[in-house]
Amino acid sequence: MSPFAKPVPDMQPIGSLDLRDAMVLAMKVHRAGHLDDAQTLYERILQAQPRHADAMHFLGVLAHQRGRSAQALDLIQRSIELAATVPDWHNNLGNVLLESGRVDEAAAAYEEAAHLAPARADIQNNLGVLRREQKRLEESEAAYRRAIAIDPEFVDAHTNLGNLLHATNRDEAAMVSYCEALALKPANVRARQALGMAYYTLGRFEEAANVYAEWLRDEPDSPEARHHLAACSGREVPGRAPDDYVEKVFDGFANSFDAKLATLHYRAPELTAQLVTELLGAPRADRVVLDAGCGTGLCGPLLKPYASELIGVDLSAGMLAKAQPRQVYDRLAKAELTAFIEAEPPGRYDLVVSADTLCYFGDLSAVLRATARALARGGWLVFTVEGLPEDSDEDFHLNPHGRYSHGAHYLRRMLAEAGLAVRSVEPAHLRTEGGKAVGGFLVAACCESGTPRSS
Repeated sequence: MSPFAKPVPDMQPIGSLDLRDAMVLAMKVHRAGHLDDAQTLYERILQAQPRHADAMHFLGVLAHQRGRSAQALDLIQRSIELAATVPDWHNNLGNVLLESGRVDEAAAAYEEAAHLAPARADIQNNLGVLRREQKRLEESEAAYRRAIAIDPEFVDAHTNLGNLLHATNRDEAAMVSYCEALALKPANVRARQALGMAYYTLGRFEEAANVYAEWLRDEPDSPEARHHLAACSGREVPGRAPDDYVEKVFDGFANSFDAKLATLHYRAPELTAQLVTELLGAPRADRVVLDAGCGTGLCGPLLKPYASELIGVDLSAGMLAKAQPRQVYDRLAKAELTAFIEAEPPGRYDLVVSADTLCYFGDLSAVLRATARALARGGWLVFTVEGLPEDSDEDFHLNPHGRYSHGAHYLRRMLAEAGLAVRSVEPAHLRTEGGKAVGGFLVAACCESGTPRSS
């Protein structure tokens, strides 16, 4: 829901505007996405009246949009101390806390919002999301159903209920909820994604493909529909996930990425860091390191002790905006990974680490060749990918969820062809999805015959 609520009237002047008009203008430019201008106006209002609750609150919302969650929480909590009966503000506090992984504190905020506005479907829906994060699934379902009872046309509640039913192995009931969402809003992307997911989870790949085909007919430029249609149909499978697909997917959940991965027991950063320690020994901050597909920067603090210079590259601007406040990278670049590495001088890096990024590549030949060239002699490549079963004769496979799995034999062959010496291709448990372990490989290879490091 929108975080914006009607501002409290106030007639003190700010420049040629009274505070009420300045607040209206600030919120208008904020809604329009002009964050610098909105921040300036909020700050000027607070200079004129330091206890202006509206300006304080929405400056906090803006700080969260910029990835400054600690500042956001401070401002939003202070605004609630000044005006404790605005349900939207408790709802916004819950949103920030939940996206920061502070689930129990978020619960208290959402509960207060629901107490203040028991007939608000959007707040009941958010409470449902929160209860699911707490693994209180019956309460989550009840909250979604309350939201639907309050507003039978609330698409998000139907979709979220479908997701919950799907996660609890009630796939037929889940599809009813997804169909309700699509009937209410035929172009609803989330419901289409979820309906396709439900079909392929049931092994009904043709029906999943039909969902994506219909979506693509309605939205011919949709990268998600195009990519998942290829994944479910096996037709026109790309050698790697297209840039527009990757960018849209990761921009879309950058704000909740870290908290979501925590619920999946995500282990790739930890696994890669442990292997780096095995390979390099005690950190001496004397290497040029590339975090290839850095995302929100989860690997950054683990790699920084080894780096005289740490560079992060990612295709998603939203992810990079979350990585920047960690303040561990000497440079962050928005670029497609292979193109970025190809543009680097030979022997640029002593260490390249890629945690769960190459699962968006099927054909690894180009990116591994580029990496081998960019590694200095004696440099290391460490990465994770999702794995194919041992008895598979495929090199790689595009799965219905949109990521690729690779065979161990293929990984060894591609590394050798790139001129890298394989040190290990070890099975690894990368994370948990749907209550099941996601298996893959933790890989290390060395550049034994490259050029000395480029300065």
